Amino acid sequence: MPDILIAADADFVIDEVVAAVSGPGTELRIARRGLDVLPASRERLPDLVICDLQIGSMGGMAVTMDLRHEEGADRLDRVPVLMLLDRDADVYLARRSGADGWLVKPLDPFRLRRAADAVLAGEGTFDGVDAEEWPALRAAARGETWVAPEAVDEDDDAAEDAVEAVDA
Repeated sequence: MPDILIAADADFVIDEVVAAVSGPGTELRIARRGLDVLPASRERLPDLVICDLQIGSMGGMAVTMDLRHEEGADRLDRVPVLMLLDRDADVYLARRSGADGWLVKPLDPFRLRRAADAVLAGEGTFDGVDAEEWPALRAAARGETWVAPEAVDEDDDAAEDAVEAVDA
């Protein structure tokens, strides 16, 4: 039963997310302020945070960075974050903050459901990014290093080991 924490202050965003991801066995919680995400995550660690980029004084980027800093300090287990972006240019912010996936609005229920399922499965979803970059982004979302197979020198055993570790 996935526990999903929705972080948004706009009713229409909350309504769209709830309609797309709710279902039998799914528990939904709502944080209407970015400042409420970390305490809610400490109280009960969600399986996924779906966070709008624009939330009052602490938006999706700050929320994601806050979660990542707490994880880095070993005060919180890793929480996958799916960020909802306003425009393609916001992809940079989602990448820099450490989001596990993102969608660019306007949202539709099918894309949103597929994106949530992908992030829950550890695959991520990266709207507005060329497909060639997805393997590296997926590895980064899992905290792994990705080496492009074509970048491996045939005589470099360390590079081969790195590729094999990622493929495993």
